[in-house]
Amino acid sequence: MTILTTIFILIVAVLHFYIMYFEMFAFTKPRALKTFNMTKEKAENGKELAANQGLYNGFMAAGLVWSVLYPDATIGLQIALFFLVCIVIAAIYGAVTASKRILFAQGMPAIIALIFVIISL
Repeated sequence: MTILTTIFILIVAVLHFYIMYFEMFAFTKPRALKTFNMTKEKAENGKELAANQGLYNGFMAAGLVWSVLYPDATIGLQIALFFLVCIVIAAIYGAVTASKRILFAQGMPAIIALIFVIISL
């Protein structure tokens, strides 16, 4: 796995840990309300669902970290490929059903990392 590929995979992982934090622990805080364009009331009503989404984002990030740490680089790239494809699919679905911003905020970094992974295979 090249250093550039590893860096892009880790950027996506950090992004998803950050999203996990917002969705699980700060969903009703002012910065999250602004980020997700929500009212306090709407955030309070949906915080359990957001926490569940956050957990999934944490799993995606953990999978990407695992791919980088895996002792066999070829298998690590295959693991990264799986998690990045999952993230891209989720971003496309989110863009269609929730906000087009999701495609750019979550999808584009994952697509870039995915390209580096494919080149590295």
